[in-house]
Amino acid sequence: MATIAASLEAYLRRVVVPIRLACLTESGWPLVVSLWYLYRDGQLFCATRSTARVVAYLRHAPRCGFEVAADQPPYCGVRGYGVATIDEAMGPEILEALLVRYLGDLDKPLAQRLLAQGAREVAIVIAPVRVFTWNYTERMRDSVPGALDKPCPE
Repeated sequence: MATIAASLEAYLRRVVVPIRLACLTESGWPLVVSLWYLYRDGQLFCATRSTARVVAYLRHAPRCGFEVAADQPPYCGVRGYGVATIDEAMGPEILEALLVRYLGDLDKPLAQRLLAQGAREVAIVIAPVRVFTWNYTERMRDSVPGALDKPCPE
């Protein structure tokens, strides 16, 4: 498992964008899915229904790639690869934490709908093996107003 620097951990905790998770389908073709994530104790956590295809794909081939980056410039972020495991017991707990992280609280209608089905959620736990960062802030400084105000990994 990769050791993640404190500055990188701060970025992963602070940035609230979906993670792009790359996995291999059972036919061997790559697939990228976007999921909400949270970073805890050196690992990335997502939640999804136990019947989601990505769960079957990761059970079949647990090696995966990931990227955490916003779509607006200046372009910067974290990407890497790791090994995913499916944790059926943690699903509801991770779902609740994700709803608070992305929606702000559990009172929103979307949160209530998802929580009502929470027992069917599983956690995807990604243990990073290698992590890379990139940051084009300096390069884009003159072209993108406020480029230096955006959180980027160091």
